[in-house]
Amino acid sequence: MSAATWLGCALVLALGAFVQRATGFGLAVVGAPLLLMLEPRLVPVVLVLFGFTVSLLTLRHYRHEVRLGEIGAALVGRLPGNALGAWLLLAAPMAILEKLIAGSVLFAVAVTLFQLRLPVNRGTLFGAGVFSGIFGTVAAIGGPPMVLLLHGLPPDRLRGTLSAFFVVTSLLTLFTLALVGRVSVWHLAMALSFAPAVLFGTWLANHVAHRCDRRLLQGASLSLCTLAALALLL
Repeated sequence: MSAATWLGCALVLALGAFVQRATGFGLAVVGAPLLLMLEPRLVPVVLVLFGFTVSLLTLRHYRHEVRLGEIGAALVGRLPGNALGAWLLLAAPMAILEKLIAGSVLFAVAVTLFQLRLPVNRGTLFGAGVFSGIFGTVAAIGGPPMVLLLHGLPPDRLRGTLSAFFVVTSLLTLFTLALVGRVSVWHLAMALSFAPAVLFGTWLANHVAHRCDRRLLQGASLSLCTLAALALLL
């Protein structure tokens, strides 16, 4: 990886971390399409590693709100979802993967904008877990299917439950990716090298984001995600 590419990837991850901290989402949704253009080898492993870290930090604050028992069917659904995602990574050509990642980003944007109400039961939870596993394994974007289903929960319970869900499922995804030979020492070294950028983006958001209009930040990040996804589709 050239110095210019590394710097571009670091800026993307810093931006994703800033948006994540400021608006509650964004690291993978912003990062996946942009990193795919700069350095495809970073997707999804490095994003899953940072997603796990962010979820773990969030869980510290909301651990008393965790209700994993309420979404057990979604955890079960992640198993076949991860398997399908791993199969796609191995069998599908890059052009198809780019389209799938672009589609998952656009789906994430739609979920954020429209927040449709769906019934929450074992069947829908299982289905959300399957799609979360597919998107999470291919592009580290496993959140939107779960948010679509659970956004009616009280905010703190949603944050706590989803954070615990993603701590568990990120580890499952990393294990799945390792089984199919998609995790290497290079990925771990890259993640370590980008960690300061992610920490800087988070720090900057902590000090600046409260002065900015949250809707404006969210609108700008959604626009960026949409443009990046559309560029992958063209």
